[in-house]
Amino acid sequence: MSSVEFLNLAGTISFGILSLAFFLTIIRIIIGPSLPDRVIALDLLVYIGISYIAVVVIYTGYFLYLDIASALGLVGFLATVAFARFILHRGKTDEPVKKSDKETNS
Repeated sequence: MSSVEFLNLAGTISFGILSLAFFLTIIRIIIGPSLPDRVIALDLLVYIGISYIAVVVIYTGYFLYLDIASALGLVGFLATVAFARFILHRGKTDEPVKKSDKETNS
């Protein structure tokens, strides 16, 4: 087996594994029991997309896609931080909670 054949085989296997990971992550997003699980799954989708781009770069030899992958990584990180802040501050308001409201929520 030559190195070119090995590289093509490795690329095909990588695309298959990444496709399986993509679909399993989509299932986790759909049936995720909580919002943090869905946020983590969305973050994982970003990294799977970056992995697809990396395999395409290796497969085609067109290195311009690496800039797109690094930009996608930065945007994915910022989105994760924004989701984390949303989850942290979800349900918190500036108004103080009344005693009767605490009793009805319990």
